[in-house]
Order: sequence, then C-alpha cells, then structure tokens
Amino acid sequence: MMDTRSDALTDSGTRIQPRIQPGVRPRIQPRARPARLGQIVAEIASHPASWSDIVRFDSGRRWYRRLELTDDYEVWLLSWLPGQETGFHDHGEAVGAFAVAYGELRERTVPARRPRVRNRALLAGQVRPFGAGHVHDVVNVTAGPAVSVHAYSPPLTAMRRYHLTAGGLVYAATEHAELGW
Repeated sequence: MMDTRSDALTDSGTRIQPRIQPGVRPRIQPRARPARLGQIVAEIASHPASWSDIVRFDSGRRWYRRLELTDDYEVWLLSWLPGQETGFHDHGEAVGAFAVAYGELRERTVPARRPRVRNRALLAGQVRPFGAGHVHDVVNVTAGPAVSVHAYSPPLTAMRRYHLTAGGLVYAATEHAELGW
C-alpha cells in the first residue's frame, strides 16, 4: 500500500512521491450518474407493491431502510410523518436522487453564501436528482404521511450537517456511515 504522506520513505531511504497532494482531498467518482439514479428511484417508487408491506411510520424519528446495496450505488426507503425533516446536510462525495413515492415533501436549499432559503415542493411521482456537494433539507410540511425512495453513488460513507444562520449555512458536524445506517 502506498503511503500518501509527503515525508514517506521507502526501505532504501528514497522519498515516495505522494499520489495525493497534502491538504487536497481526492474526489471519489460516482459509478452511477444522478440521471440514472433518478430512473432507479422512479421505478421503485412507482411500484408500491414492492415496498408498501415493509414501510413503517415512527412518530419519534424518521424511519428508513436500505433496500439495495451494490458496488455502484445504494437505495433507501424513507417514511415521513408531518413535521419530520432531515435538517440541512450533504451526502459527502456521493451524487444522488430521490423520488416521492407517496404524499408530498418539500426540499429546502440555500444558495452559496446567502441566507435565503429556496423551497421546492415535490409531489408523488416527482424525482429530484442532485450532484456531489448538494446541500438540502427535506421536510414533510403537509398534514399527511409521505414515503420517498433515495439512491446514492457511490454508497454513502459520510454526511455533513449544517446550521442555517443569518449569514447562510455553517458546517456543524460529520456523520460517518455505520453498520446500522
């Protein structure tokens, strides 16, 4: 395994040239593009017989379950009761898409370095693809429940959380993928 530190030495004492420059994060390339992920989530969302018997609604927190995991992407089923939301977050280096399978959701985004929130209503059957670095908050603002299907490529390893302030979004924390995620 190659050491990517700039001060790494081989057994003979010669310096190894790092493949990654110090201070620069490598960009992980998605294996599936957002448009393809959009097709996947739209197909699953349009067939409630494939997920309606497993979906659950939990008043204490949003419910979610991974439906599929491949080397290229993963697919999740989420349920939303009125008022449940994700909070502002991104998906690390992953690209993604989500489809509303039942009900209605609102996606909130904030343009870079601006405190103004943009709202987008998504009805059952609508799909929202997005690229890496997309920051959003998804919320059920209706009086009824909702169900959505989400896909990410590559599969999620981390999500960064943000707070909305008067000056815009501010980084708060990073959540790393766990076995129970």
